Amino acid sequence: MQIFRCGADFQENALSTVATTMLRAAASADGGFEAPGIGEFFPAPFLFEGTIFELNRIQLVRIIATLVLVALFWLASRNVRLVPTRGQSIAEMALDFVRVNIAEEVIGKNRAKPYVSLLTVMFWAILAMNITGIIPGLNIAGTSVIGVPLILAVVSLIAFIIAGVKAQGGWGFTKASLFPPGVPWPLYIILTPIEILSTFILRPATLTVRLLANMVAGHLLLVTFFAMTHYLFFEASAAIKGVGVVAFGAAFAFTLFEIFVAALQAYIFTLLSAVYLSLSLGDEQ
Repeated sequence: MQIFRCGADFQENALSTVATTMLRAAASADGGFEAPGIGEFFPAPFLFEGTIFELNRIQLVRIIATLVLVALFWLASRNVRLVPTRGQSIAEMALDFVRVNIAEEVIGKNRAKPYVSLLTVMFWAILAMNITGIIPGLNIAGTSVIGVPLILAVVSLIAFIIAGVKAQGGWGFTKASLFPPGVPWPLYIILTPIEILSTFILRPATLTVRLLANMVAGHLLLVTFFAMTHYLFFEASAAIKGVGVVAFGAAFAFTLFEIFVAALQAYIFTLLSAVYLSLSLGDEQ
């Protein structure tokens, strides 16, 4: 998993460098290109403006992703057969991926069953929200604003606490989480606040930031490449129009890479949540 992370970081940094270089070249050569900014993630509401039900583009993307995901699994499971159809087989493979490769692999086959549903919903919801960033007409990830990543991280934390209390009891879970064994008791004055910060604040914070930052960076790079392609082909001076071919090639390559990042981030978030659940269960078998 560390290799995947390093590879993804390296390729994203490399693509970011290419985008920055091309952006500067276009701006210096013609002076008319305007790069996308952070305003992409704060679209104006277009429905029910000024009410608690107001709807903007990112919220609509989230609703569409959710409805499509629910519809796909409903269609695959509405007529379950002993000899599965093609759609049912694909759905079973999708569910088994999380059950076998994340839940049972990390938590253990005998302990994973109560948490498979949570981890499955978490993985496929994140993937569906992430993948909207490369779908024409949507063009932004539902996880590129902090709301969804934060809610999922809080859900992961609550599941961690509930699983730990059920498995070890209230005091047993607290003791295991905040008082590492084998440490002289005076050191708990230092260690316990650190464990509180690490376990109950930094874990959900890092889950949130990791997912959010990757989706924000991916969206900005994609928009930059495609906006640059359009500008170089249709608005730039003839001297630099040829660079548009390079920009389009980079945009296409990064679109493929963004699909990989979308799946990888869903996997990492769900895997870490499974790791935290496993830690909360202690030595329970």
